[in-house]
This record gives sequence, C-alpha cells and structure tokens, in this order.
Amino acid sequence: MTAAGRRRREAVRMQAAELFEQKIKPPEVARRLRVSRKSAYQWHQLWRDGGAQALASRGASGSRCRLSPRCLEKLAVYLEQGPAAHGWVEDQVWTAARVATLIGRKFHVSYSVSGATRLMHRLGFSPQVPARRVAERDEQTVTVWKEATWAEVKEPGRPAEATSASRTRRASPDGRPKDAPGAGVE
Repeated sequence: MTAAGRRRREAVRMQAAELFEQKIKPPEVARRLRVSRKSAYQWHQLWRDGGAQALASRGASGSRCRLSPRCLEKLAVYLEQGPAAHGWVEDQVWTAARVATLIGRKFHVSYSVSGATRLMHRLGFSPQVPARRVAERDEQTVTVWKEATWAEVKEPGRPAEATSASRTRRASPDGRPKDAPGAGVE
C-alpha cells in the first residue's frame, strides 16, 4: 500500500474515533465512512480499550528491513557497479537471486528471492531488466543473424488454402456409402 493510502486509512480511523466519541454506533459509523461493519466494530473495540490513539497508525506493516540505512546505501553502490564487478560476468543483468546472494556475501544477512526483489524496488532498481544494452553486443552480427539464420531456422506457417476449417453443414445422404450409418435417411 502506498503512503498516501496509509494516510487515508488513518484519517478514516480518526473520523471513526470522533464519531464514537459522539456516541454513534458502529453500524452508523460504517455507513457514514463507507467501510465494512466488521471494520467499524473492530475499531470501536480498539477505541473502547485505548481511545483514539489505539486507532492511530503503527507504521507500515510487514517485517522490518534487516539492513541498516548505511548498508542500504552500500548495496545501492554495489548494484550500480553491475554484476560483473561482483563475479557474474556472463551478462550484465541483476536478478533477484543474484542480489540475494550479494546481500548474503557482503552483509551476512539472508534474504529470500522475493525479499530481494522488494528491496531492489525500494532502492529504485528493477530485477532482470538491464538499464542499457550489453557493451559487448554487436548490432551488425545480430542483424545478419536475424536476416539469414533465423529465416532458415524458423518454420514457415501453413498456407491459408491448406487448412480445413470451414462451416459445417449436414452431409448429403447421397454422398455416403450405402452401408454407412445413417445412409438412406432423409
């Protein structure tokens, strides 16, 4: 959820607290604020137990980042350096698995592939999408290959006249063999 979405949800909960203070029942709060009755009843219970502060946001949900802000800065520098600088010389693509491995090597912290993906997005990176073409790419060789080799390798599609798709209609009984099922039936 975005920060704006979290702020909006908190504002709605604070409006609910004001309505509860005016002795308005949860079903009416739900109707006025356009939320489910279940949410209104849960908020009412929280409000009764701890007041309006019990409805205040506790921040973003989920587990905390296991890397300090300083480590996150270092990770961003490592990612900017590219995969080759850290041992992946096959291509210049950061995959989430590579980033998880890099985090483990550099910071001795274990991250799952999905966790590494979220962390990359948080830092402004996108896994498996190179920011630019590989420096070693030879455009002329690629063009020649597409025009010559690919044209030979690619299977040609079937010509339109070779297909058998057509509208279906009942066959004429005259066209059937005399001993075929349904022969002679009109």
